Amino acid sequence: SSSRGLKMYFGLSEEQESIQDFVKKFLADNSTVDEIRKIANGEGEELEKNIFEGILSLGINTLLIPEKHNGLGAGLLHAVAVAQALGSGVGPIPFVGSYVMAPIAINLGGNEEQKNNYLPKIANNEIRFGVGMTEFIGAREDAGIEFSKNKLNGRALFVLDAEKSDFIMLSNKSGNIFIINAKEKGVKINKLTTVDKTRSFHEILLENVNAEILALTEDNNEIAKKVVDAGRIILAADTVGASEAMVEKAVTYSKERKQFNRTIGSFQAVKHMCAEMAADLEPCYSLVWQAAHSFDTEEDSTSRLLACQSKSHTSEVGKMISKKATEVHGGMGFTDLLGLHYWFKRIGLNRQILGAPEIVREEAAELQGFNQ
Repeated sequence: SSSRGLKMYFGLSEEQESIQDFVKKFLADNSTVDEIRKIANGEGEELEKNIFEGILSLGINTLLIPEKHNGLGAGLLHAVAVAQALGSGVGPIPFVGSYVMAPIAINLGGNEEQKNNYLPKIANNEIRFGVGMTEFIGAREDAGIEFSKNKLNGRALFVLDAEKSDFIMLSNKSGNIFIINAKEKGVKINKLTTVDKTRSFHEILLENVNAEILALTEDNNEIAKKVVDAGRIILAADTVGASEAMVEKAVTYSKERKQFNRTIGSFQAVKHMCAEMAADLEPCYSLVWQAAHSFDTEEDSTSRLLACQSKSHTSEVGKMISKKATEVHGGMGFTDLLGLHYWFKRIGLNRQILGAPEIVREEAAELQGFNQ
C-alpha cells in the first residue's frame, strides 16, 4: 500500500476468476479422466464435440474480439484465466490458435475490410482458424512456405488447432501473415503424432494455394512477433494450470496413501517434495499475469521480454513438477488408470510449442543486448 493508504492489488479480477471457475467446473463435470482417455484413444468424437460446444457457450471465442465486432473486447489476462483452467482440466479443445492468436493477428494486422470480414464471424462462431507460426520462429530444414503472385507453396509444421478449422493462418520466415481457406484444393492437412493426445497438431502442405495477406504485415514483422508473444503467454498459463492440478493430485494422494500404517504425506521426504513444488509454482502465477497485463499496456520490447520469461520459466517449473508429482504417486503415477500422464504430456508439449526454453532465452538475450 502507498503512503496515502491506497492498496495495490495484483491478481485476477472477480470477472476473470469467475470465467476461470466456470471453465474449471465445466471440465470437472464433463471431462473426467475416463472421458479424456476415450478422446485420447480416438473413441470420443461426439464427446469432444460436446465439450467444445459447452466451453464455447461460455463465450471464449468472443474474449479478444473488439466490441464493435460483436466481441467482449477483453484483454489477454482474461484469456490467461481461461488457459489456466483449460490446463488444469487438460481441456481437449482448440484455444491458443483459434481464439487467441488468430483474432489478435487480424485485429493488429488486418485492414478494416479484413477485420469486418473475419472478426464478427469468429465472435458468432461461424468460422474457426488454425494457426501456424513455426516457420517464422524457426522452420525445420525441410519446411517453409513461399509466397508469390498471391499463391502459397511449401510446408508448415506444428500448426495449432487446424483440425475442423475453416481457415488457416500461416506465417513465413519474413513475418508476413497469410490466410488460406482450409478446404481449398492444393491444401493437404496431415495430423502429426505427438505425446499429447488432448490436442491436435498438424502439418500443412501447400501447392499453388490462393492466399490473402494481412495488409499491415506486408512489410512489418512486429505483428507476427506480437502474435507469437500472445501464444507463448497462453501456453505458459496452460502449463501453470496443469502444474497446479498435478500438485493438488500429489498432495491429495499423499494424504490418502498409507505405508507402514502411516500416510506417506507424513514422511519428511514427501513433505519436502510437495513443499518444493508449491514454492516453485507460486511465483509463476504473477509472472504469467504480469506478462499478459504487459502485453496490452507496455511497449513491445518490455512485453516481449516478459512473454519470453514466462514461457521459458514455466516450462522449466512445469517439467520439474510433472516429474515430482509423478514420483509422489510412486508406481501408480505411471499407470494409465490414474491418467496423470495426460497432464505430464501436456506440460511437456507446451514446453516445445512456439519455441523451447533454449530458443526463447536466446530471444530474451537478444532483446537485452547480451549476445552482441
